[in-house]
Amino acid sequence: MRDFYAFDNCLREVEGFEKKAALLQELGYRGIGWRVGAEPAKMVKALDRYGLRMVSTYARATVDATAPRFDRRLVDEIDVLKRHRTIVWLYLVAGKNANDEAAVKAVNQVADLAEKAGLQVVLYPHTGFYVATVDDALRITKKVNRPNVGMSFNLCHFLKTDDAENLETVLKKSAPYLRLVSINGADAGKTQRMGWDRLIQPLGEGSFDVGKVIALLDEIGYTGPVALQGYNIKGDNRQNLKRSMAAWKAMHRDK
Repeated sequence: MRDFYAFDNCLREVEGFEKKAALLQELGYRGIGWRVGAEPAKMVKALDRYGLRMVSTYARATVDATAPRFDRRLVDEIDVLKRHRTIVWLYLVAGKNANDEAAVKAVNQVADLAEKAGLQVVLYPHTGFYVATVDDALRITKKVNRPNVGMSFNLCHFLKTDDAENLETVLKKSAPYLRLVSINGADAGKTQRMGWDRLIQPLGEGSFDVGKVIALLDEIGYTGPVALQGYNIKGDNRQNLKRSMAAWKAMHRDK
C-alpha cells in the first residue's frame, strides 16, 4: 500500500508538534505534509519520536519576468528537510509580467537548492495561481526538464478546474512526471461550480467515487505518496482523520 499521510491542515485544532505526531501515528498515517516557515525542525523532531516522516513541505515561488523568486526561508530549512527526504511541494503565483520563462527560472532556483540536498521538487496545481491546472503543471515540468522536478495531482483542484470525465486522461498523461497525489472526499456533478465545502470533505464522504482515482493510480503504476487534504473541513480533527483512514483502508481491502 502506498504511503498515506495528512496535510497539516487536517490537524489545525491539534496543538503542539508532539500531539500532532502522536495522533498521526495512533491512526496509522505515515507522516505529515508541512509548510515553509512553520518551525520544521521541531516538527521533524516530534515525527522522529513516532517513526514518522515529513513527507512534503508547502513552498511558494513567484513568477515574475523581472525577478522570479522563491520563499528564502527554504534555504535555512533545507538541511532539516534533507533528513526526511522531504518533497518540496511548490506552488507558483503570478508576479509582474508572469510568463513561462519566468516560471522555469523560479522552479530552477528551487530545484538547484533541492538538488544539492538530494530532494525532489513537485509542482502543485492550485486554482487561481499561475500553475492552476494539471495541464499547467505538466507544461512547466516539461519545460524545466530535470530529474528532480515533477508534478502532483490534487483532486480538489482538478475537480474545480476540469471535468471529472477527464480524470483518466489527465492521470495517464501525467504519469511519467507524477510524484505526489492528494485526495479527499468530494461531491460529484458540476464540480467547477461548487464551493470548497463540497470539494473538500473527509475521505469516504461525498458522492464522488475517489476509488476511481486509486484504481487509475494502480493502472498507471503510481507508487508514490498520497496525501489527505483537509482544508477548512469542519468537525473534530481526530474523528475526520479516523474516518478518512477507515475509508483509505476500505479502498485497498481487496488489493
